[in-house]
Amino acid sequence: MVLRSFTDGALFAEVFGEGPPRILALHGWGRRGADFKQSLHDLPALAPDLPGFGASPSPESVIGSEGYADIVAQMLEVFDGPPVLVGHSFGGRIAVCLAAKMPDSVGPLVLTGVPLLKRANPEKPALSYRVIRTLSRVGLISDARLEAERQKRGSADYRAAKGVMRDILVKVVNESYEPQLGQVQSSVAMLWGSNDREVPPAIAKRADLMFPSSELEVLPGVGHHVPIEAPDALRRVIDSVMS
Repeated sequence: MVLRSFTDGALFAEVFGEGPPRILALHGWGRRGADFKQSLHDLPALAPDLPGFGASPSPESVIGSEGYADIVAQMLEVFDGPPVLVGHSFGGRIAVCLAAKMPDSVGPLVLTGVPLLKRANPEKPALSYRVIRTLSRVGLISDARLEAERQKRGSADYRAAKGVMRDILVKVVNESYEPQLGQVQSSVAMLWGSNDREVPPAIAKRADLMFPSSELEVLPGVGHHVPIEAPDALRRVIDSVMS
């Protein structure tokens, strides 16, 4: 496994297998391309550390999944043909945007734990936090007090993110991809954990109805991190779309 620079140093990627790459694998938020080692170690594949994670520098400005797709698209020039596009969680958001924007440049999609649609009944922030946020907007609460409340109530990803990456996270988690789902021309294989609490299988089932061509498999007893928890199952699906 070798780490190689791409796109003038904007991306560093794990290089798996031998020969011309045939697979492009995109990791989840806060993760690295190395997450796919167990699934892809002997396959000709590239798994970049997405901008802001691992060895790859952060974007200079706030971008969403479409912006990340534009950056990743520059890697397609190293492939001899449309690659299999594997996307976990945040990486799957990018994969769908890339496939919708460049349908002739990507092959089959393999998606795991991707928040493609917003939850049907999302939980509202606690009333006390909403009051503090409103008071902050009118200048009655300091930015420091608001930030302390965000740190206390925010997700682990939010607490860990700093600077531009926090703003990117806020932007991305508020995105939904209904238009892109209908534009994807590639076949789509979705592999989900039955115990995924971050992106419940119900979201995958809704997305499955919106893709022009897709299949959904739910893995019993598996959680959100399919590349880590069920690498053999992920490899099986990748092999099936490559054959």
